[in-house]
Amino acid sequence: AKQIAKLPRVKQEMVAPPFFPKHDQIAKGGPKVVEVRFVIEEKKMVLDDEGAEVWAMTFNGSVPGPMIVVHEGDYIELTLKNPESNAMEHNIDFHASTGALGGGALTEVSPGEQVVLRFKADRTGVFVYHCAPGGAMIPYHVVHGMNGAIMVLPRDGIKDKNGKQVHYHRTYFIGEQDYYLAKDEEGEYKTYDSAGEDYADSMEVMNTLLPSHVVFNGAVGALTGDGALKAKVGETVLIIHAQANRDTRPHLIGGHGDNVWSGGSFEDTPQTNLETWFIAGGSAGAATYTFKQPGVYAYVNHNLIEAVLKGAAAHFVVEGEWDD
Repeated sequence: AKQIAKLPRVKQEMVAPPFFPKHDQIAKGGPKVVEVRFVIEEKKMVLDDEGAEVWAMTFNGSVPGPMIVVHEGDYIELTLKNPESNAMEHNIDFHASTGALGGGALTEVSPGEQVVLRFKADRTGVFVYHCAPGGAMIPYHVVHGMNGAIMVLPRDGIKDKNGKQVHYHRTYFIGEQDYYLAKDEEGEYKTYDSAGEDYADSMEVMNTLLPSHVVFNGAVGALTGDGALKAKVGETVLIIHAQANRDTRPHLIGGHGDNVWSGGSFEDTPQTNLETWFIAGGSAGAATYTFKQPGVYAYVNHNLIEAVLKGAAAHFVVEGEWDD
């Protein structure tokens, strides 16, 4: 606390994914203490048009949790609140941090408690965070939606393979989520009255390693229709794609990864012109694309079974003039 007492403090207003909080692509001034607040919410969510539902565990009420954006050298100061109305203990593990189980050992909060965690963003890139209460509760909480991502930008912005700044016009956070819903003897998805009640049934399905749903941003179709992602011809879009539990392979149908940091580190030289890129389970990756034509672009996990049959698909709706 003494080391950072003279640093300026800013409150970062969290917004629900797929959107990002307001941020500077190039840092202004020196390091800051960025104050962030998460309220844990256990809530019932409907996953598809057939009415399958889950008692989700969330940071700030969304699956995935909000994107945090800072610059290298900044400090993140998180207030984590677990309201009395919740049923379960929670915590948070930041893959961007160092020591203490990523903060998990310092942030255990029972219903009615809150805790403050501060750490220095000492490396650039995009990183997953998730709840990790210990033992089997770790995967149980993660596959019930309790995960998100943080982006640590270089102070002088992200760079292409030639060292030139990559300026983006729009940012979108896509959190890929696998769910493991149990069915009854009639083949219908089971329902429950409270969070945690499905534990035994969920563990049985989880042990098969076969998800019932693989979706973007919480539910089938969350990023299509009214929720489709917007862009214009000529705009460069930064896409952060995170998967806290399983490997995935994003693909933009009709487009490419102009610059891709599939491992998430902005210290690495980006790969270019990729058709599909790989993101390992428990990590986040970044990609940019400059749209050249208008239309509706499907963005999918290119395990097409998961995209088409289980829900891992989104749409970009791009406006502008067609160029023959």
